[in-house]
Amino acid sequence: MNRFVMAAVAAVLGMGLAGAAARAEVTEADLAGDATSTGDVLTNGMGRGLQRFSPLETLNKTNVKNLVPAWAFSLGGEKQRGQESQPLVYDGVMYVTGSYSRLWAIDLKTGKELWQFDARLPEGILPCCDVINRGAAIFGSNIYFGTLDARIVALDLKTGDVKWNKKIAEYKEGYSYTAAPLIVNGLVVTGNSGGEFGIVGEVQARDAETGELVWTRPTIEGHMGTLNGKDSTMTGELNATWPGDLWKTGGGATWLGGSYDADTDTLVFGAGNPSPWNSHLRNAGTPVEGNKGDNLYAASRLGIDPKTGEIKWHYQTTPREGWDFDGVNEVVPFVDKDGNKRFGTADRNGFFYVLNREDGAFVHATPFVKDITWAKEIGKDGRPVYNEDNRPGDPSKAADGEKGEQIFAVPSFLGGKNWMPMSYSPKTGLFYVPSNEWGMDIWNEPITYKKGAAYLGAGFTIKPLFEDYIGSMKAIDPNTGDIKWEYKNPSPLWGGTMNTAGGLVFFGTPEGEFKALDADSGEELWSFQTGSGIVGQPITWDQDGEQYVSVVSGWGGAVPLWGGEVAKKVNYLNQGGMVWTFKLPKQMASN
Repeated sequence: MNRFVMAAVAAVLGMGLAGAAARAEVTEADLAGDATSTGDVLTNGMGRGLQRFSPLETLNKTNVKNLVPAWAFSLGGEKQRGQESQPLVYDGVMYVTGSYSRLWAIDLKTGKELWQFDARLPEGILPCCDVINRGAAIFGSNIYFGTLDARIVALDLKTGDVKWNKKIAEYKEGYSYTAAPLIVNGLVVTGNSGGEFGIVGEVQARDAETGELVWTRPTIEGHMGTLNGKDSTMTGELNATWPGDLWKTGGGATWLGGSYDADTDTLVFGAGNPSPWNSHLRNAGTPVEGNKGDNLYAASRLGIDPKTGEIKWHYQTTPREGWDFDGVNEVVPFVDKDGNKRFGTADRNGFFYVLNREDGAFVHATPFVKDITWAKEIGKDGRPVYNEDNRPGDPSKAADGEKGEQIFAVPSFLGGKNWMPMSYSPKTGLFYVPSNEWGMDIWNEPITYKKGAAYLGAGFTIKPLFEDYIGSMKAIDPNTGDIKWEYKNPSPLWGGTMNTAGGLVFFGTPEGEFKALDADSGEELWSFQTGSGIVGQPITWDQDGEQYVSVVSGWGGAVPLWGGEVAKKVNYLNQGGMVWTFKLPKQMASN
């Protein structure tokens, strides 16, 4: 037996022995296989396509009632607020981020802290929608996460020591960063946050080993991209859909991060609202005809070449956006009933879209929330058919010049679905979408851009549509847009979903309940009270022959800060900060 074969055999044997040496570094192949592997969770979304589906079947509809706590870990201290993180699991360790840009390594068997990193944020950070962090990324021997002062940090997996720390943008201008990074072919790909401050959205790719920039791609037309330290190409065409100099502060923040479609080798990022919200101001003096007032590429999905940062395609969900309907929501690859490769995305504007994966072309769209007012439908050309009388009025035409006509719009600016990730099951063919049924009084106001100051040009108050519920977990058939079942919740849903081959859908509620539903019918099968509202993202994995499930609990996020009348309905909820981990004991798996 030659030495190469001996080494390979030793490696295989070593991985199967208790107490063996630590595993090799995380590779591109590991990340590519994350959606099908069951012993690790290496990526945000449980796979870079963000399907949040586990092939594990140990835990199922019959035995989920036997799911019990294994351990709980407190994020501790006074730094609570919203906990929107998704944990990662690798080599016997859980990695979880928390509010105020912190990260912990936790022993997977005992729940004991191994190390903690605190970003030590400067004074004057400008987070829009709570001090949350949505997760990290693993590659090589490093773990990467972003901070509220708009930086990306690489830490050693074993020790938490800083490998490198790079600036994404200037936090004093309103930039921040809250999303989990995305790693593709050795590049750490990040977006940015700060759309309410007149910043410019951008996607950046860095060398994972050194942190050095490889390319940048702004999301607003007129701005120049870069490749290997030099100007590359302009985004769009200068002043094609933006008048004057308004593109310079055009918004379009890429604040939720992106997905990766390996079949087409495409990064897919969403761009947020254009700035300011006042659509009349953004298009003053410009005829709104054709696509002149679209304000590209805000409120859009962008297909990007991961090697160069060039835009391969775009699809704009809300042209001439005027209700804060960000276009950042996740874009999830799937295969439809006829074998076509498609993307599914549930937009803040209340419509569920199906796009072609090759070129982002529109296939069809259907409403997934009730009583939408801003548009009659999405036309066959993929553009909305507006109800123009449901656009907030132009303040310059008001008698006092201070407040445009107020209208009641559905959904509210927090969206039919906001950031909270949906999941997709290849087994049922359904998307499981956390949504909310609410509307808003909204009006436009005069506004002038000032660096580092809010740049809205609008006022608003959110109101629930129905007396008995706001949150609604929906199972959507992407082939037809039909809603197969709906699970109603009194307060808004603001956390992610996960589904499994065992026929289960997991999610949490602001009331603190972590729930498992029947993926086929929506029937509630199990629930556990965590003590604080859940706005985190569940995961599951296999460990020593037992299936585990974990979620972060800790109420916060945008709803209590921006929710108007809805916020008053949930102001009794307690903050918190706990990682809850559950398991199905072997002896109860067959019950």
